[in-house]
Amino acid sequence: MVFSFYEICWFFFIYSFAGWCAEVCLAAINRKKFINRGVVNGPLCPIYGTGAALFTIFLPELKGDLFFLFLGGMILASFIEFTTGALLEKLFHRKWWDYSGIRFNFEGYICLRYSVLWGIFAVLLILFVNPFLATLIALLPKALGVVLLWGLSFCLFLDALGTALTIRGMQKNMGDALKGMEEAAKLSRLLENAITRRISRHMERAFPLLDVRSLKEQKAEAVSGEEEVFAKGCSAYKLISLFFLGAFLGDVTETIFCLITTGRLMSRSSVVYGPFSIVWGLGCGLLTAVLYRWRNKGDSSLFIAGTLLGGAYEYICSVFTELVFGTVFWDYSGFRFNLGGRINLLYCFFWGIAAVVWMKVLYPFLSKWIERLPLRFGKILCNCMVIFMIVDCLLSGMALTRYEERQRGVEKGVFSEISTGIEEFLDGHFDDERMERIYPNARFV
Repeated sequence: MVFSFYEICWFFFIYSFAGWCAEVCLAAINRKKFINRGVVNGPLCPIYGTGAALFTIFLPELKGDLFFLFLGGMILASFIEFTTGALLEKLFHRKWWDYSGIRFNFEGYICLRYSVLWGIFAVLLILFVNPFLATLIALLPKALGVVLLWGLSFCLFLDALGTALTIRGMQKNMGDALKGMEEAAKLSRLLENAITRRISRHMERAFPLLDVRSLKEQKAEAVSGEEEVFAKGCSAYKLISLFFLGAFLGDVTETIFCLITTGRLMSRSSVVYGPFSIVWGLGCGLLTAVLYRWRNKGDSSLFIAGTLLGGAYEYICSVFTELVFGTVFWDYSGFRFNLGGRINLLYCFFWGIAAVVWMKVLYPFLSKWIERLPLRFGKILCNCMVIFMIVDCLLSGMALTRYEERQRGVEKGVFSEISTGIEEFLDGHFDDERMERIYPNARFV
């Protein structure tokens, strides 16, 4: 990684503030008055900081090719803006921004004009702005910088928490929980007068489309007159169920594909327990969440969206696994039209085909059967599977880390058999032979 975690944290706050300034200036020009356009009360727009931080992590290796750097920034930023907008609407039942009046928009969340602008910003950020900011950050004493970052993070957390509680009508629930406690009730009224009313006024001015009614009222309207069904629509339980089904089906598909093309029966699993490909599972959940409203569109639209999303997603997964585990799980350097060996045009087209097949054929079939599960049983099953997968992923990460330590130690001739209890457990249960069988294509970098 080009920049340290410390520098990336500073980039997040600097760009969040810069984004807030830009939003305020734009709103002042359009409405002829000052309006705090931040999601939180402070002078920060975290979506800008998040985008800049992700640019810094995932895009530096593309700076040798300006076109792919521009395209990568455009796709990554559009993905962030779309998912953030969709998630906020899912949580609060209103859009926080709407590009429906601008040409070449998608569901009002993103539009070509601003996506191109994001791509230009990505090029400027990677080539010029980040190195300049890193020079300025280096002038700040490290100890003082760390203290300031902790302080800013704590303030942002409190600000975001207060905003979320106010918007979702949680002040009423908090008041009910404190009912009967005189002093607590006084504090609740004081906080309501001093904080929640201010936040409500701020959100109404900044985002006129936002509905700040209580969570109970919104839920009552949403479920009134409807029969309770497990994982109905594009709910969290539906996405969790699809994640596990997609992870299993993806592992089976890759195994069969490798058997046909190479004649070898090899593991394609991402974890040490179970035939689950995390990349495919997350991909199925992501495609469903993003394309759910578009599921009745034409095949060509789904193919293009799947190709772009799948390529960007696979690229991000490749960079992430290399940064976190120091391991490359796939390498397309031998394919034509590849990008850094992380993605290639042929497999991007496969993602597009998979999007069409998934949304038109597999998703309706699987969704119907998922919704037939008894409500209580479905929730218990999903919760248990989530716990299992969290443990499985943590254990897989530890086993990979220990496997890498053994390999590097043996290569350098300094590996010691003396180990802690955890390392002894990992060495006994996940020895080199088993890890090579689970991850036959893993390559440490």
